[in-house]
Amino acid sequence: MPDSATKQPGKRERLVDGARQVLHRQGVQKTTIADVATVADVPVGNVYYYFKTKDELVEAAIDAHAGDIRATLAGFERHRTPQARLKAFVRSWVDQADVAARYGCPHGCLSQELDKRDDGLDRKAAELLALFVDWTEQQFRLMGKRDAHDLATTLVATFQGASLLTNSFRDPDILIRQSRRLERWIDSLV
Repeated sequence: MPDSATKQPGKRERLVDGARQVLHRQGVQKTTIADVATVADVPVGNVYYYFKTKDELVEAAIDAHAGDIRATLAGFERHRTPQARLKAFVRSWVDQADVAARYGCPHGCLSQELDKRDDGLDRKAAELLALFVDWTEQQFRLMGKRDAHDLATTLVATFQGASLLTNSFRDPDILIRQSRRLERWIDSLV
């Protein structure tokens, strides 16, 4: 009997993970169910057992991103102060600089592409960025900042703008430099 620690993810999980990968690399418009099935190593016909439409698969990918964001943000709670948590949050972007240079921010890209639609997926994708804004706002409130929402919006907007420029110019140093700048900015607010 196989060890449960080495158990392969099920087809549904592989499809969601495959969708996240392909959507990030190709975008929603260009991605087909066949693309996702290939990456997930699942026969195309099996996809429809789990997801009746491509939009259902996109929604599952968004939900998986949201779960990862929540887990990542919860992981920053190990830092003692809101300032340290915010700086750890910003430093975590540096690890993604090369990916951002090639494909952009997966959350920002989904939000931007799906915003062109008006079918509910637009608002669902926007919730990904709202998770970042809400969490950073909470950290600024814990620092005693009355303008916590504005500060949170500035921080997330700076990151999203840096991700866009990093991707547009294929230059990971843009994101790295902006992350360092944001760390200094956070320190200046204490």
